[in-house]
This record gives sequence, structure tokens and C-alpha cells, in this order.
Amino acid sequence: MDEPFPASLGTAGMAWGRGLHPEDVAGTRKKEGDGKSPAGIFELRLATGYSKTAFPGTRLPYREATETLRCVDDVKSRSYNTLVDEAAVVKDWSSAEDLRRKDALYRLLVWVGHNDAPVEPGRGSCIFLHLRTSASATTAGCTAFDDAPMERLLRWLDPAARPVLVQLPQGTLRALAADWGLPSP
Repeated sequence: MDEPFPASLGTAGMAWGRGLHPEDVAGTRKKEGDGKSPAGIFELRLATGYSKTAFPGTRLPYREATETLRCVDDVKSRSYNTLVDEAAVVKDWSSAEDLRRKDALYRLLVWVGHNDAPVEPGRGSCIFLHLRTSASATTAGCTAFDDAPMERLLRWLDPAARPVLVQLPQGTLRALAADWGLPSP
């Protein structure tokens, strides 16, 4: 995208997630329930939302967030860190994120490819780009935006271009940009 816009991160900051970046980086690793957004490079896989059809201009694959769509965050479940339709599977979890919340936070959402190739139980689950309630809001570990930037992002993301989220502290980005072939901050 052509210009930066503000975002909200996890209440406890960031920790290294599991994505496209090397696993051998030094530092704190993301864990289930730590309140940290994952640091690293991640594929952006899927859009979901509360309407039957995708937000106008969305090119990512789209799935409606029905009343029974869940992202399982129970580390003991076979479905850990996957989207499931609770009405269509045998439930083996004790906790999961409802993707059709009572509020509007998940009205527009992008699934972040964190800890899913393959899934490692306990390394964090259900990481999304979603809407936020205010500029001062934090998340449980996702990345959240105001409505207008999220709408721009959904129109801009092109699955043919293999979009990725690069989410790093500024100093880490500067230090790793050349080695990882990232654009200059």
C-alpha cells in the first residue's frame, strides 16, 4: 500500500511467531494466550466477514463468518489453530474464537498464516487482521485497524501476488531488511 496507517497490537507487545521467516531468530517465542502479536513474516490467506458476500473489491478467498464458524484455540484439540464449522464437525475443544461476534470487531477479517504450516500446539492460534474499537485499543494477539484502512487493505490484497504481513519492531526490521530481502522501512 502506498502510505502507512496506524494499527493496534497485542496487549503484551510482540514475540516471534511461526511463519515464512527463519525459525532460528533469537528472542521470545509466541505462546498461546501470551497477549503478544506475532513478529515475523506471514502469508495472508483468507478474508471472512459478517456478510454473505465479500467486501466490495476483496480478491482474497472469502468465507462468511456464520454463527457456527470457529477458530479453535484449545491446544489439546485436533482442530487447534484451524477454522471449523462447529455444526459440521465433532467438537473436541473446550475453547474457540467465535468468528461472528456480537460486536463489529470481526466484521472484516483477514486470516494470518501464523503457526499453520504445520501447526505446533501451544505456539499461538487464531491470529487475524481485524477491526479495532479505538486508536488506544489493544488486542489479545492480533493486529487491528480502523474501518477505512481495513477496507483499503481488503481491496489492495491480491492473492496472485502472494501477499504477506511483515510485522517487526522497527529496529529489528532495520537490522534484518537486507538479509531477508525486505523493503527499507
